[in-house]
Amino acid sequence: MSFRSEFSKGLVKENPTFRILLGMCPTMATSVAVSNGIGMGIAATFVLVGSNVIISMLRNVIPSKIRIPCYIVVIASFVTMVDLVMAAFVPRLHEVLGIFIPLIVVNCIILARAEAFASKNGVWYSLADGLGMGLGFTLALTGLSAIRELLGTGTLIAVPDFGFAGVKVFDRSLAAVLMIMPPGGFITLGLLIGLLNSLSRRGKKTAQA
Repeated sequence: MSFRSEFSKGLVKENPTFRILLGMCPTMATSVAVSNGIGMGIAATFVLVGSNVIISMLRNVIPSKIRIPCYIVVIASFVTMVDLVMAAFVPRLHEVLGIFIPLIVVNCIILARAEAFASKNGVWYSLADGLGMGLGFTLALTGLSAIRELLGTGTLIAVPDFGFAGVKVFDRSLAAVLMIMPPGGFITLGLLIGLLNSLSRRGKKTAQA
């Protein structure tokens, strides 16, 4: 076990979106624009890192029978911070993400890392785990969002909070609106998972040859 290995596993090998398939609700709902995906990813990463560190520090004093309610209290504290900061500094993004910010409290990724990792390991490795998983989640959301936003609107990286209308790649009349609807999210996610699995199998065959 090392800081590097615990950090890097969340990027590809145990990516919470493409490998473990956790946090599917916010993934499908917020990945319609790159700004939404990055905003949701940063919010989840902050909560993951903060809750992992605090839960790791308190793991020996939290009674086993009430550990889950205790974890939720810690996670909810960080979610409240994120919610208030986003409402103050990026109000339009906060409005777009809506209920999915408070729902980070019950995000499977965060509770799973608290129970499976932070409650059993030291602060340093829990920090690496939270940071890696959060970054992996952010990269997955950003990739999904970029494909869906481009194909669904013809524009890329629109950021309303900063008055940036995005880069127009092709006319909106040519866009496939399906891509920014739920079916488009599932199709894109399925294709990306299939692509990653194919690349992974090819890499293993090459390594064995």
